[in-house]
Amino acid sequence: MGQVLLVRHGQASWDGADYDVLSDRGHEQARLLGAALSARGIRPDVVVSGGMRRHRETVEGLVAGGGFGGVDVELDRGWDEYDHVSMLAQVPVSFAGEKPSAAEFQAWMEQATDRWIRGEHAEDYHEPFAAFTGRVEEALRNTVGGAGGTTLVVTSGGPISWTTAALLGGGAALWSRLNVVCVNSGVTKLVTGRRGVTLVSFNEHTHLEGRDPELLTYR
Repeated sequence: MGQVLLVRHGQASWDGADYDVLSDRGHEQARLLGAALSARGIRPDVVVSGGMRRHRETVEGLVAGGGFGGVDVELDRGWDEYDHVSMLAQVPVSFAGEKPSAAEFQAWMEQATDRWIRGEHAEDYHEPFAAFTGRVEEALRNTVGGAGGTTLVVTSGGPISWTTAALLGGGAALWSRLNVVCVNSGVTKLVTGRRGVTLVSFNEHTHLEGRDPELLTYR
């Protein structure tokens, strides 16, 4: 029996010029998770990384924090996040200030996401929701197909939430509910064996508890 640990990247720069860069807090979250895994005696046999910069930077922090030097790191863009920028562009909005507040951004994101997952305007997107979920499911098959021991996958909230929803027999509605509560550097655990892939836990983040409350972030 093997285990697959799905890790959401550390906090990105949601209000910066380039979202796909970890914030200082995101770097710290990654290092803390690596140290916590190591303290529990967990050392990945292989690390699989999505192709985004925030994934790579999270891997670097995890490896440094856990002392996992020498571990093999494989790239699989199937674990990339959906393109939220092009998705938001399909729902133009205006804000009172120069930039949206966190609450305004979240409301905009939820409205745009709802339009995307309904699939009624699939032709407007270079990756419709059905294509995104199919890509993630293929990435999971590729990962567990060669899994033995502990595989650590650094990815994003969208792929983690879809994997969880699919394994629970849910659909887009469940995915939407899970996606908004994914914690940066949270860990979702899967086990693989004769019964296939089984979900054991979702969004575990005890490595952030008992510390600065601002380390607990969702975007």
